[in-house]
Amino acid sequence: MGQAYMKNRHLSMSNFILCVKLALFLLIFITSICTALAQRPGYELEPSRSKADTTKQKDLIDIGKDILNIEPPKGPDSSGKSLYFSFLPFSTTVPGGGQALITSTTAGFYTGNRQTTHMSRVTFTPYTNFKGRFGLPIRSYIWLRNNEWVIIGDTRLMKYPQYTWGLGKQHVDEEKLLVDYTYFRFYQHALRKINESMFAGIGYNLDYRVNIDAEKDGVLLSDYTAYPYGTSDFGRSLSSGLSFNILYDTRSNSINPMDGYYAYFQYRINPKFLGSDNNWSSIYLDLRKYLRFTQDPNRQNMLGIWGYYWSVLNRKVPYLDLPSIGWDVYNRSGRGFDQNRFRGRHLFYLEAEYRRDITNNGLLGFVVFTNANTVSGPKSQIFKDWNQAYGGGLRLKFNKGSGTNIAIDYGRSKGFSGFQIGLDEVF
Repeated sequence: MGQAYMKNRHLSMSNFILCVKLALFLLIFITSICTALAQRPGYELEPSRSKADTTKQKDLIDIGKDILNIEPPKGPDSSGKSLYFSFLPFSTTVPGGGQALITSTTAGFYTGNRQTTHMSRVTFTPYTNFKGRFGLPIRSYIWLRNNEWVIIGDTRLMKYPQYTWGLGKQHVDEEKLLVDYTYFRFYQHALRKINESMFAGIGYNLDYRVNIDAEKDGVLLSDYTAYPYGTSDFGRSLSSGLSFNILYDTRSNSINPMDGYYAYFQYRINPKFLGSDNNWSSIYLDLRKYLRFTQDPNRQNMLGIWGYYWSVLNRKVPYLDLPSIGWDVYNRSGRGFDQNRFRGRHLFYLEAEYRRDITNNGLLGFVVFTNANTVSGPKSQIFKDWNQAYGGGLRLKFNKGSGTNIAIDYGRSKGFSGFQIGLDEVF
């Protein structure tokens, strides 16, 4: 047993070193390309929305003003202290089955001059089914004046029953198990600019789940998954730790990026002395590129590419903290899959989406997308066994000032299909 433990420990450390080297290489590579491009005369990484002529565009607010015969207010002053609200109530199916009423609110704003400060955003998406199931998630991505700091937050309180299928391809679609629990998340990260578009900082991450209850035909969660950590009869799991973060972001607007690069690397450690059930750590690497096929800042015609790699580096990781499809930073991955459909110690995800205006005024648009993931586990190997999905959607401009769209997407994969509704873009 001692030899096996040392072997696993050696493999974990080797994987960690390899992943860190890969992450640093990719970040340095992207930074070098962006720096070289930025030095070319007349080249802009992002056709900033501050330069777009929004008077030529139309949104639902304009339509409402036309109907009510309301005169539009004067445009924002040069300081860019503008605040853009978008609000959307709707009913939809939710993971775990059933319907819920969701009220999605997005606020886009500037903390400084819009010529030197990116647009910040805060989203609040409460939901309930009026039968004991609810969620209160608040997410924020705030740029301080002149982009000197970026503050990233994610706070949630949820009563959250969902289906699970074990690890990898351990169980087929029909063998899903409903897991009910109450979940509290508190993530706060502060990153300081170290050079143009590059940031580094630390954060605190807390995942606390209680009243974990899963039983089907007498089969407990621990027996169903054959995984002993975070699935015991105690019905709780706690992970509390620090994270070290590196960010490269050239997007002037994260609500609806028009161009640019995004790269994010996080190394998280969860020691027992901070309250965690066990000592464990993880890495998360997220890369995105937006390719525009027009230089007109008033038009949408682009291809977005997104990929992330998520891996845990120790054995004793709570089951519900393991990498899982749909549980990335903003819960956006896996359109066309049921959330949680694939879970394992290592997860790689890749997605491409083409975005295009339908009307010249930007009111209506469409997207088509495809994505794939690969996960480690029983009956599946990372980078060898793949799961694919595809779909499309419509975009209806809600607020042209922030670029916020009502997004209605339909995704399909083997054994699952469904609609997804929300505000702003998936990535």
